Amino acid sequence: MESQLKKIMCPVDFSDPSERALEEAVSLAKLNGAVLALITVVQPLPATVGAEGTIIAEMRTTVPGMMTDMAEDYLNRMRDKQCAEIRDQTSTQVAVGVPFVEIVRAAREFEADLIVMGSHGRTGLEHLLIGSVAERVVRKAPCSVLVVRDKARQFVMP
Repeated sequence: MESQLKKIMCPVDFSDPSERALEEAVSLAKLNGAVLALITVVQPLPATVGAEGTIIAEMRTTVPGMMTDMAEDYLNRMRDKQCAEIRDQTSTQVAVGVPFVEIVRAAREFEADLIVMGSHGRTGLEHLLIGSVAERVVRKAPCSVLVVRDKARQFVMP
């Protein structure tokens, strides 16, 4: 039987949970002979108004550019290290924007069959304030999403 997984996307934020998800994505790509797309999203600086408006405006364009260059370099090094066996079938992309929006957009454009991503396992007030990129991707994604949980986090019944 032919594999259904031809294109796998793995969002990477350089955290431990996303590195574990990448390991899983690489295994799945090898097992299925799938191509793997890595994406990281750089969030733009929030707009601010004040006396320093000109400086802030320059920072809003300069900082994301610097962050994008750094993220691209790190993502390529990560690909070379963790995806060495499937490097020829692995691509990288750095996007600027809201993480879940850019991940879903990239998955649509890539026509991903599966998104493999990590979860930080936030709960309570932290989850309410920060939200969950993984949760939002699960709700909006055009394909199945495999969320690789952080093994260090334990669920505690309330």
